[in-house]
Amino acid sequence: MIAGAIALYEEALHAQAPALVMRTADGRGLPLQIHRWCGQPDAADEELLQRSHGPVLDVGCGPGRLTIALTERGVPALGVDISRAAIDLVRQAGAPALHRSVFDPLPGLGRWATVLLADGNIGIGGLPARLLRRCAQLLAPGGRILIEAEPGDVDERVTAWLEHPDGRRGPVFPWAHLGTAAVLHAAAAADLRVVDQWHDAGRAFVAVASD
Repeated sequence: MIAGAIALYEEALHAQAPALVMRTADGRGLPLQIHRWCGQPDAADEELLQRSHGPVLDVGCGPGRLTIALTERGVPALGVDISRAAIDLVRQAGAPALHRSVFDPLPGLGRWATVLLADGNIGIGGLPARLLRRCAQLLAPGGRILIEAEPGDVDERVTAWLEHPDGRRGPVFPWAHLGTAAVLHAAAAADLRVVDQWHDAGRAFVAVASD
C-alpha cells in the first residue's frame, strides 16, 4: 500500500468500519479486518507475541495492537506505518511509533531482535523477497523475522485499491498474497533460513533468520 492510497483506510480506523475492502484488478473484494486490528490480541496473536523478543520492530503496525501489547508487557517495541492516523492511535495508547515506510531510513539498523510482518504485511510493496531483504538489514545477529502467511496455497502479485461500499475508491497500489509455501519460496529468494513454522486458530506463521 502507498501513502496516497490510505485515506479510506484511515477513515475506517476511526469508525472501526468493517465494510472496507481491497479490490483487486480481477474484481475480487477482499475484506480488511479493521475490527480485529483495532481490538485486543487474540490467541494467535498471543503466540506471536510470546515469540517476539525485544527489541521488536512492528512493520505495518496499523492501529498497533501488537506494538501496544508488547510495550505494556515491558518488551521494547516500535511500530512503523505509513498511516499517520494509525500512528496517532498507537501513540495515544502509550506505545512508540513512527510515521514511516519500512523502506525509509529507520532507527536501530542491524539491532532489532525481531521484525514482525503480521496481518498479511508480507504483501507490502508487492515484492516479498525485496521486503524480506530490507527486513533482514534491520535484524541484529541472531534476530528473526516473524511472518504471517495467508491461509491456503496462494502466491500472487496483485494490483489493488481500497473500496468503500458507497463506491468511493482509492488509488491503485501493488500488493502480494502469500501462503506458507510461497513465503518459504520468498525467504529462499532473499537468502533467509527458515527456523520455525506454526499454525494457530486458522492462521499460519513462518519465522526466518539471516544467519
